[in-house]
Amino acid sequence: MTDRSFDPEELGLVAGLEIHQQLDTATKLFCDSPTTLHDPEESQRTITRYLHPTKSELGEIDEAALEESQVDRTFEYLAYDTTCLVEEDDEPPHELDGEALEVAMQIADLLDMHVVDQAHVMRKIVIDGSNTSGFQRSTLLAQEGEIETEDGPVGIEDLMLEEESAKRVEETDEGVRYSLDRLGIPLVEIGTKPDISTPAQAREAAQRIGMLLRSTGTVKRGLGTIRQDVNVSIAEGARVEIKGVQALDQIAEIVETEVRRQKELVDIAAELDERGAAAGDPVDVTDAFADTDSGVIAGALNSGGVVHAVRLAGFDGLVGTEIAPDRRLGTELSDHAKRHGAGGIFHTDELPAYGVTDAEVDALREAVDAGEDDAVALVADDPETAELAIEAAAERAETAIDGVPEETRGANDDGTTRYMRPLPGAARLYPETDVPPVEPDPSEVETPELLTEKVDRYQAEYGLGAGLAEQVAYGRRMPLFESVVADGVDPTFAATTLESTLTELRRHDVPVGELTDDHLRDVLGLVEDGDLAKEGVGDVLTVLAEDPGLSAPEAVEEAGLSGVNEDEVREAVAEVVERNAEQVDAEGMGAFSGLMGEAMGALRGKADGEVVSDVLREEIQKRA
Repeated sequence: MTDRSFDPEELGLVAGLEIHQQLDTATKLFCDSPTTLHDPEESQRTITRYLHPTKSELGEIDEAALEESQVDRTFEYLAYDTTCLVEEDDEPPHELDGEALEVAMQIADLLDMHVVDQAHVMRKIVIDGSNTSGFQRSTLLAQEGEIETEDGPVGIEDLMLEEESAKRVEETDEGVRYSLDRLGIPLVEIGTKPDISTPAQAREAAQRIGMLLRSTGTVKRGLGTIRQDVNVSIAEGARVEIKGVQALDQIAEIVETEVRRQKELVDIAAELDERGAAAGDPVDVTDAFADTDSGVIAGALNSGGVVHAVRLAGFDGLVGTEIAPDRRLGTELSDHAKRHGAGGIFHTDELPAYGVTDAEVDALREAVDAGEDDAVALVADDPETAELAIEAAAERAETAIDGVPEETRGANDDGTTRYMRPLPGAARLYPETDVPPVEPDPSEVETPELLTEKVDRYQAEYGLGAGLAEQVAYGRRMPLFESVVADGVDPTFAATTLESTLTELRRHDVPVGELTDDHLRDVLGLVEDGDLAKEGVGDVLTVLAEDPGLSAPEAVEEAGLSGVNEDEVREAVAEVVERNAEQVDAEGMGAFSGLMGEAMGALRGKADGEVVSDVLREEIQKRA
């Protein structure tokens, strides 16, 4: 039906980004709890909440919040020894954290933004359970910035400083379980203007903003600490917000796939309009499947369930149309049905199948009075779920006649998206009366050095190779590198340890994630003080990773790498030379390279390689 080759620019692609980045501050945004995360098994108690939408100051209820409230769920929260009353929503929030405010102003400076004269904290209604209070606290801090890309400048609309949501742990039979350790971590949300016109430009803009964020040295790193939302529309489509894009490399694919999805929906809408399509009223068609062999339908009926169906006039052959890789218009209908607890839908573009026979399809069509140009969608579930689910599917079919609906979608791992909820409106925001306004002063904020500038400086000042300099500058241990080098540690050795050595240990399944900055700082310090040979660093770090409670000196003892004096080095090297006397006599210094490895092995990393090298040369020369 449609031409599957397309050019996003020709279709009028307009895109914008929302970047959410956690800040690496000591405490949370509105309380004194630390920003460290816990394993859910460390939780000490649970808290239960039931949330519902509230009206804004204008007496309006946000459409997205209203739809979310129609899903009956209980929210359970895991609390820890660090959880405070603010996080539990049993105490008013404290004042805005000063450290978070300063970091956010640094970010605003890097984005060439104007900081507001007075920042007011607002409440943003969020009733998916991700916040115990039912809203997220957010404040507008800066506006009107810009970044450069190869395809032209991209404006920065605003920068918000807000609290991170609770982390979703798992779905339960009653609802959702969250962890409170993440709730309240300071977060900046950076929104671009809709200046992006190609998928590649979207990726480049996100990469540029990410580099600027990491240049502060005060943002959290790792999975889940930065999230990208993408707003996408085409000329004949509608604005769609895609949430939760985890990887920068996925942004271009997400944008391109959404452009295709909207183009296919536009084409489907044109065909439906030509056919005079419409969605009918749901009908109970349980009798048509009284003796069914379909496992899904029989399972529902045997549990006291029913089958509800809806006639989709003029939809025949279109419900099964692919609109994105392995996703069809029927998938869109199914996503809406699933919001009400159903496992999904069946439709006649894919039947007979799944144990449904031709005779049952005929009976189904007759029950809803469907003609040959019509499709039929059905849901088999308990009576309440089936009723709500088929109504949701029918409503989505109606919107397909109009084209592309404005909505919020979630990013899937394969680059496709799924329906989440309608786009939120202005009714979800209202003032936070428990937190006083603040007057930011950007005049004393120090502009951070960009990571690109660090790469150049590391090469010029420390003599690092281009590749190693970039690894260190863009790596999560960059602040530690600068700190230990300032303390006198050799830059090349520090860089190699923090990047190459840790990478090698990780490849050998050493749990390097257990190593703290203090562990690494102390081990590098032992080398600098001459208490540990460079060659023993990997072994000591392995011990610390497997037993983080040890101190660095204790790990040296545990690894059997307590230092040896020069006499012990000379004795071990002399033994190596004596064992290889014939080779030394024949080759002289030509035997050096082969014997060096044997000598280091004999000392098992207890002595520095330079010391061993000097002694070995002397011992070989003695026989000359």
